[in-house]
Amino acid sequence: MNIASPSQVAKRVVRPAAETREHILDVAERLFYWDGIRATGVDKITHEAGIAPTTLYRLFASKDDLVAAYVDRYAAGYRDWIDTVTAPAPGVSTRERILAYFHGLADHTGPDDFRGCPFLMALAEYPDADSAAHASASAVKAWVRDKLRELVDELPGVKPRARAAVADQLALVVEGLYGSAAALGSDGPARRARALAALIIDSATGRA
Repeated sequence: MNIASPSQVAKRVVRPAAETREHILDVAERLFYWDGIRATGVDKITHEAGIAPTTLYRLFASKDDLVAAYVDRYAAGYRDWIDTVTAPAPGVSTRERILAYFHGLADHTGPDDFRGCPFLMALAEYPDADSAAHASASAVKAWVRDKLRELVDELPGVKPRARAAVADQLALVVEGLYGSAAALGSDGPARRARALAALIIDSATGRA
């Protein structure tokens, strides 16, 4: 029987259930992202969160349920961020809005705060398409593709039959940026992503 030490007990703070859930997700997000999902056990999460395992299991039915919630929350924040950086603004062209997304990606894939795309990592660790984590990670990738298609539809001069291809090309640049930054660093080929996105847009709109 494991008995918590006085120091462990002291770390535990009484919180409302909703706040406790967010606290657990904060801890799990950091550990899952930097240490790996499979490599991070529930015991480590509860220890660092300063809670008992029973508390975690009252809020999440299983570790898989916690992982799915982690991916869902990360995805929600990612979608909100994309909507913000690509939002219409006076005097800002659609081209500039799309490129703002790539500029933002470059800013968020530096050596100190980037290990890899969290959604690609989740897909790799949960290859079963029926798992909730896999489904959520796939859904956000599909959402990004659809978002790029919406933006491309607003670009002047792009032929209707070419719009899907242009959006797919931009989506491929996004994935290439993530993969290259994880493998070769942000100063490798990933630093060319925005310029490549601009070239794709300008070729499609007749600016190149």
